Amino acid sequence: MIPVRGLQGHKIAVLGLGRSGLSAARALAAGGAVPICWDDTQAARDKAEAEGFTCQPFRDARDFEEIVRLIVSPGIPHLYPAPNPVVAAALSAGVPVDNDIGLFFQSFATAEWNRFDVPPRVVAITGSNGKSTTSALVHHILSEVNRPCQLAGNIGRGVLDIDPPIDGEVVVLELSSYQTDLARSLTPDIAVFTNLSPDHLDRHAGMGGYFAAKRRLFAEGGPDRAIIGVDEAEGRFLAGQLAEGRADDRVIRVSVAEKLTGPGWQVFARKGFLSEYRKGKQAASIDLRGVPGLPGAHNHQNACAAYAACRALGLAPKVIEAAFHSFAGLPHRSQLIGEKDGVRFVNDSKATNVDAAAKALSAFDRVRWICGGLEKEGGLATLGDARTVVKAYVIGREAANFAMQLPVEAEVCTTMEKAVARAVSEAEAGEVILLAPAAASFDQYDNFEKRGEAFADAVAKHL
Repeated sequence: MIPVRGLQGHKIAVLGLGRSGLSAARALAAGGAVPICWDDTQAARDKAEAEGFTCQPFRDARDFEEIVRLIVSPGIPHLYPAPNPVVAAALSAGVPVDNDIGLFFQSFATAEWNRFDVPPRVVAITGSNGKSTTSALVHHILSEVNRPCQLAGNIGRGVLDIDPPIDGEVVVLELSSYQTDLARSLTPDIAVFTNLSPDHLDRHAGMGGYFAAKRRLFAEGGPDRAIIGVDEAEGRFLAGQLAEGRADDRVIRVSVAEKLTGPGWQVFARKGFLSEYRKGKQAASIDLRGVPGLPGAHNHQNACAAYAACRALGLAPKVIEAAFHSFAGLPHRSQLIGEKDGVRFVNDSKATNVDAAAKALSAFDRVRWICGGLEKEGGLATLGDARTVVKAYVIGREAANFAMQLPVEAEVCTTMEKAVARAVSEAEAGEVILLAPAAASFDQYDNFEKRGEAFADAVAKHL
């Protein structure tokens, strides 16, 4: 645990008692603060009270008279589409609003670090797609070379649940836009921006607000090194804002769309080969085509970002290359479930938006595509022609409407079981049956993990 520092003896309100909220309450108490908790769910309050925490509602500004800070869980809106009433009451009372990420950066460094030979470092990774795989890949590479490291944030453990760092340790954090948007402290040593595509637009009042939430990790944090995917206009703009000039190698530009040139530091992948250029000269090249855990251009982008982060940490190219080959990938992200009669079954349930699904589709030549669910703002307009799709099998409560928007032949199946059965009955050797929903899961499943598990269960019946 990372005890929260600087709030000893103060009453701190904690709103939302899920994983991050409860861990924040524990860390606050460990640091000498007095957490006062609330959650609209009785079961969550019961769990907190069983651990000895006080729970009380916050109805208006008068309830915040003795509170010096409000800690809000990521799923609770603080501004758009409308502030949660508790957040609004805190702001009316002049109480600062923060989250567990802000508490972490406020509390991570200690006086004990003066005894370390190598101070601990934080690599923070954000972006629309690929941040989980990139985070896990950086952690995997560091583990393979026996570098002490921990993985936390939006993946793995809560940030305040990790162990106090030891000499030379690296903490790898995956951070969502919900987390970067509110954190009062953001001070990573290395910050990574993978890419940007429309997502969570209601929460951020459009693309501008969404990008601004991501940008805070760099503008507020002032990292020593910034690794920026520049295949979208926002990434190019961000890299330009951070760099002092073309040769400023504090900014490492990453691409899978073009060869990057110039006097600075670049990492890009083309036709399956990763290349590193520095000061106009090639420093390394890696063939990614035979890396089983990183299929497709979207995973090659993840590989470039992770490679750049590890190079910024001082690792050698050959060491990183060897670790690539032992990376198994993450569940529900281009995960190979099995193969039968020449047909592969791939689970990419994490492809919850159109851009992620399009990238998953482009990784294979002939796809039987299982898609559908709770459609996100913007619909399917940015999908493109989906030229690798042989046929789509649509699930979800609004499957018929979803199918009508697809630029390919589509069959309305509604359920996962029927979609898998129909795809299996029509698939031919050399094809891939791919779950890449391009939608949220909440119309039928609690989360994307449950949806991916349902796909794996349905596939198991045919293997």
